[in-house]
Amino acid sequence: MKSNFYKYIFIVFIAIIVIFAIYKISSNDSKTKGINPEENTQPEKSSEMNLAIAGLDNINPIISKNRNVQEISKLIFDPLINITEDFKLEGALATEWAKTGDNAYIIKLRDDVVWSNGEKFTGEDVRFTIDRLKDTDSIYSYNVQYVSGVDVIDNTTIKISLDRNVPFFEYNLSFPIISKSYFEGEDFLNTQKNNKIIGTGMYKISEVQDSNIVLEKNNNWWKKENLFIQKITINKYSSMGEVYNAFKLGSIDFISTTNVNFQNYVGTIGYNSKEIKNREHTFIALNMQNGILSNIDVRQAIAGSIDKGNIVANVFSNRAYSSSFPLDYGSWLYQDKQLGYEFNTEKAKEILVNNGWGYRNNYWQKRLNNRNERLSFNLVVKASNNTNVTIAEIIKTQLDNQGIRVNIIRASDTQYNNYLQNKNYDMILCTTNLPISPDLTTFFGENNLANYYNEETNRILQEINNITDENILREKYARLEEIYKNDIPYVSICTGKTTVLFGDDLTGDIKSNWYNLYYNLKTWSK
Repeated sequence: MKSNFYKYIFIVFIAIIVIFAIYKISSNDSKTKGINPEENTQPEKSSEMNLAIAGLDNINPIISKNRNVQEISKLIFDPLINITEDFKLEGALATEWAKTGDNAYIIKLRDDVVWSNGEKFTGEDVRFTIDRLKDTDSIYSYNVQYVSGVDVIDNTTIKISLDRNVPFFEYNLSFPIISKSYFEGEDFLNTQKNNKIIGTGMYKISEVQDSNIVLEKNNNWWKKENLFIQKITINKYSSMGEVYNAFKLGSIDFISTTNVNFQNYVGTIGYNSKEIKNREHTFIALNMQNGILSNIDVRQAIAGSIDKGNIVANVFSNRAYSSSFPLDYGSWLYQDKQLGYEFNTEKAKEILVNNGWGYRNNYWQKRLNNRNERLSFNLVVKASNNTNVTIAEIIKTQLDNQGIRVNIIRASDTQYNNYLQNKNYDMILCTTNLPISPDLTTFFGENNLANYYNEETNRILQEINNITDENILREKYARLEEIYKNDIPYVSICTGKTTVLFGDDLTGDIKSNWYNLYYNLKTWSK
């Protein structure tokens, strides 16, 4: 009995030694391969994902006018400077950048970047890309329109010169960079090389078929991060209707849409969705050269009489966001201060009464310069923009109900542009795509749409272009927001909404903004 006991003890002891030896061998093997077994996040089985392009014109993002191409190009190409989820600047192919004068920038490039075909990335590629943007009708041509020259100091240093001071020019360096050597000697617009263009991004084009384009993980990617999604198939469709149908059938994993009626096409079940603010901003400019509108009390009363929530509900079926400031699309510089004169009809009436206006015969009236003046204004709207015409009609009704009379001028495109150029309007309804930078010169700068002049805002605009301290910048923008909401040279109405839709089986930290739909794609899996 005692003999058997020692026998069992010996067997257990030997087993422990064997297990420990196996563990050590496995651990050492992992170390030799540069892998920490406790931190390895590479999936046991790689995932694949299906995306879509409707009406593909060219997969080269410099040439393409297709929104889907511009979105997907973020997976294949890198910019010099990236834009984060809250619209800050982040180095990509550039590691450092510095303004060396009003019109010059020095850019330091990464030294460890190669193209997906293994060739070295250099400053010559940046110069080549900017040259193509300047001689090609590209959606990115705007980014470099004021670039007067690019000097390649060495392979990792370039100098960009401008022909004028451009506020926050660094934000313009977010366009995709393409390879000079790849296109050298080719007809840039028509070469077949555009079909399988190379990049420096996380994925590369591996196959091109009539019905799809296949991306696979770019093993030369400079970030060297693990990707769960190893393969992406981009399916080609002739219309968004076909894309919606493919998504509904489960053939596509991820799409984005600005269509407020998308549920009519994809239904309401079988997928997840997230809503994001986009760059489309609708607002009214109030002309300060109009003697009555130059009165801040009148502008405050107008702002307090407009029910933005009603507009968003009735015009956009709540698929837009009420807005109070141009930067409230997600910029880190927007403070979301509860300021200004939001919808409150009783408060609006009180403001007018306190300013000496009387309500008679369904009008607000006041004796000014020996004559009776009424609150009656023309509101210009572009007739071809049906959405804005509807918004104008609702605003007219809301203000008319307050005794502030509005006559809508439905202008042709040419007439509308003339109104903007000459600023011969009382009020004008505008929709604009805001720039990616936090530049507010459209609203506060020289020759702005409201003919608004304020010495303080002029000084702040000059200061912020040379401030790098984030805390100081936030203080300056908080003050601009306060002035915008209290002085009311403009009434912001709404910001557009984009919806991203993704299948139930697509998991991970899915984040998007209007600059990039694919933040944190490294965490996505299926």
